[in-house]
Amino acid sequence: MGLLEFLRGPDMDAGVAQCRQTPGAVLLDVRTPEEYRGGHIPGSRNLPLDALQGVTDAVPDKGTPLFVYCRSGARSGQAVRLLGQMGYTRVTNIGGIMQYHGKVER
Repeated sequence: MGLLEFLRGPDMDAGVAQCRQTPGAVLLDVRTPEEYRGGHIPGSRNLPLDALQGVTDAVPDKGTPLFVYCRSGARSGQAVRLLGQMGYTRVTNIGGIMQYHGKVER
């Protein structure tokens, strides 16, 4: 990965596409409920970063592919680290919705 790619962060559009093509994958939005209501990616589940411990109820299988996003990519990065510590093995930070060019639901 080059410096420009590192500074730009994950490719949000490619991450959403990969999630949609991965059987059984969950698209996880770790923003606040208010942010989620303001616009989210269709089919995503809202589980705020400060409530991430509840993921075991929402996604009990720790081998489930999780694609995680937030507003800018910072909280999703934190969430990916926490999910890994909780034993989830297939977790991908796809960045922030600010870089998403697809349809959003409100």
